[in-house]
Amino acid sequence: MRRLTALPLPVVLTGLAALAMFVPAVHAVVMDQHRVARAFFYPATLILILTVMVALATAGWKPHNAARSHLRSFVLAYAFLPPVLALPFAEAVRDTTYFNAWFEMVSAFTTTGATLYDTPGRLPDSVHLWRGLVGWLGGFFVLVAATGILASQHLGGFELYAPRAIGRVRLEPGQTGPTTDPAARLLRHALTLLPVYAGLTGLVWLALLLAGDPGLVALMHAMAALSTSGITPLPHLADAPSGFLGEAIIGLALVFALTRRLMPGAARIETEAPLWRDPELRVGISFLVAVPVALFLRHWIGAIEGQLTSDLVQAVQALWGALFTVLSFLTTTGFESAGWVDARAWSGMDAPWLILLGLAMMGGGVATTAGGVKLLRIYALYKLGIREMDRLSEPSSVGGGGPAARQMRGEGAFIAFVFFMLFALALGVVNLLLALFGIPFERAVVLSVSALTTTGPMASASRLGDTSWATLVPGAKVVLAAAMVLGRLETVALLAFLLPTAWRR
Repeated sequence: MRRLTALPLPVVLTGLAALAMFVPAVHAVVMDQHRVARAFFYPATLILILTVMVALATAGWKPHNAARSHLRSFVLAYAFLPPVLALPFAEAVRDTTYFNAWFEMVSAFTTTGATLYDTPGRLPDSVHLWRGLVGWLGGFFVLVAATGILASQHLGGFELYAPRAIGRVRLEPGQTGPTTDPAARLLRHALTLLPVYAGLTGLVWLALLLAGDPGLVALMHAMAALSTSGITPLPHLADAPSGFLGEAIIGLALVFALTRRLMPGAARIETEAPLWRDPELRVGISFLVAVPVALFLRHWIGAIEGQLTSDLVQAVQALWGALFTVLSFLTTTGFESAGWVDARAWSGMDAPWLILLGLAMMGGGVATTAGGVKLLRIYALYKLGIREMDRLSEPSSVGGGGPAARQMRGEGAFIAFVFFMLFALALGVVNLLLALFGIPFERAVVLSVSALTTTGPMASASRLGDTSWATLVPGAKVVLAAAMVLGRLETVALLAFLLPTAWRR
């Protein structure tokens, strides 16, 4: 392990990617698809040999600044890993191009879940497995990087607790000496998270199998739920044989994307409240209660206006469809409930995609696999708004809650507002670039939000006609791939990487 931490992070990541390619290769052999097995086995072997050679050549390499080196590797991983991951994909799927395979791997590794191959049966099962596995590993990479790299430098949402320390290395409480080495810290977090992350995936897989899903479908939906990638071998989640029970199982797994504190080894803040007072969890539950209830009332009113005969089963289906879909898009997974379709038809809503758009932009918890603005930033802006409203009625009042609450309402809310403005600016830039390729405004907005929030299934859920990713021109695909990476990295972390001295002034 000590030798592994001495290697450059890009070398380690490339080696792990090569080892992961043997999984679909073995699956293809079992499925008697030898051509597909060779398409994964040969690139995996070649990449592994080259990685070992590079590892031997860089074994004694020492970075000038280890913490900055890991942040740089985290950012650049989304540039050099997708081309490597696309090699077996392009070989296994003969009727595609390497460019499309690269886009597919960018989408999977950033846990976006946007696919160019939405035609059932076009991809072999082993290639579907590779898509799901890359998304699952991408989610694990985000978890490890968030706790091992971003949290230690007050990035990725942790800047709300220490806005003036953005980009500066923070030692973990009670740790001194060699344990503060970034590589050792990264390995420690990975070894802590992997058993739980893999164990939860296995439990969800087993539960979905018992619920009636086939093996590959159950495994991919389990990996998609824990990584919030939304990758499925089926056209829609509603096509799964497990039905309502399967959606309930996936819904329980999605709760882990609402707050980082449900995962062991997650980065802790010294002033954090107990779990039942966790701001992210409370804000997430508030949305999970308020939005489905509002949608259900809209469904009920729509049914009365249309003079439809409603029954208890139809009402429960509508309520569950709203609850599951809200949870799915709030965690930027993008799965639609079968009841969501029934609810839309029952209530007669014309534009439900606007609600899903807003939920995806809010996002899930900090240091989770979810994308979006994140619930903690929404909470900081909410607390600032409440405080300002109090000051309107009582200008001389003093805000309570202690130093942590004042920090969150003050500088924390300020940096949250800056992030929100950067997000809006990025959204506007992506929209303008897509307009240059002749994409209509509404479709451009849906695609931009889908990419920046890493919610790829949003495009098909919008029901805006031709919103398929496959119909995009190559230039638009490049823009959206860059937007996926930007949404996964977050603009504040990217700016801290590009302009490290500016954040220290």
